Amino acid sequence: MLSILKLSIITHDSGENSIVTPVIGLSFFAIASGFLMSLVPLSLPYFGLSPSLTPWLASVFYFGLLLGATCIQKVIKRLGHRRAFIVFLCLLALTVVTMILLPHQISWLAARFIAGLAVAGIFVVVESWLLMSNCPKKRAKRLGLYMAALYGGSAAGQLAISVFGTEGITPYLFVLALLFLATLAPVLIRHGQPRSHQQRFNRRDIRHLSRPAIIGCMVSGLLLGPIYGLMPLYISLSGAYADYTGLLMAIVIVGGMAVQPIAGSMSTRMSKSLLMAIICLVGCVAVLGILESTSLVMMGLSLLCLGAASFALYPIAITLACDNLPQEKMVSATEVMLLCYSVGSVLGPLLATTFTDVGNGLIIYLGVCLFSTCVYMLFKSAETLPSGHKPIAG
Repeated sequence: MLSILKLSIITHDSGENSIVTPVIGLSFFAIASGFLMSLVPLSLPYFGLSPSLTPWLASVFYFGLLLGATCIQKVIKRLGHRRAFIVFLCLLALTVVTMILLPHQISWLAARFIAGLAVAGIFVVVESWLLMSNCPKKRAKRLGLYMAALYGGSAAGQLAISVFGTEGITPYLFVLALLFLATLAPVLIRHGQPRSHQQRFNRRDIRHLSRPAIIGCMVSGLLLGPIYGLMPLYISLSGAYADYTGLLMAIVIVGGMAVQPIAGSMSTRMSKSLLMAIICLVGCVAVLGILESTSLVMMGLSLLCLGAASFALYPIAITLACDNLPQEKMVSATEVMLLCYSVGSVLGPLLATTFTDVGNGLIIYLGVCLFSTCVYMLFKSAETLPSGHKPIAG
């Protein structure tokens, strides 16, 4: 690992804004985070905690993400992208240590809240680092690489459930080891962070942001919050697929990773609002497939499509929001979009629990979100289409 990082310094750090550091760090972080998001609800019985704590742990995490999205720029401005990356990774590792040493409801809720703050910092640092380019095509490619690293690492993290299980402290020690490796990238690679004067958004700037972009980010949170926080428990409680929880969760995230090149390519050829509508329609079909599933293969394919639909919304929405923005406002733009995502993520697990009186309540909740968003995006794409303009380029 050390030799790979040193080689990256030699070959890639000659540029002013190298993406090696955030991509390497993000890859290890994504594996740790993906494993941890499923590990937390599944390890509650081992630590003597009630499974009813699951939605609250998910919501308090995303509440920390929400608050963190409002104050990250100050930290980045004072420390710079590289040092801020190190600080947030170390803070996340500290919350994992706290959960191991203090297995109580209050301490776990507090730890997950602080973890949300740290993850918000990691996301804003990495996204703004990669988006700071004068070339829109380069920004799109970098964001595609970011999403691939994030979702690929998260999928690998889900598979760790089968290797390390969910009992004992060994799985948590594995998470700490991955976070240590993630920290090595910004520690050893000292050059290549973006140098740009940052400007905050004022009210006028926010008012001019694309409404479909804002809604897309918010709905992404409404979907991904329950998927990360509640889907592992939903699968484990379904008798037919309980033994395949880690595999099926990995399939969900692989679907999100696999769709990124397709979504990135299509976003330059058609209206992004229309593209989000089509993606939500695919998600609705996936929900029907899950409800009617009679085999592991059918369930896996349906979850693959659900993951593709759910994970594709955020990158399309954030690129729509950042279109034609100067570099100086990229950090603020990513903060606003993360804020919208976090609002949805906080509300998502709690709203999903209102469907518990209905069979397959979580899946029905996801279907309602996807269908309503599909209708909204169809109307917005029709409203914003100029006269005589084709919805698909070429």
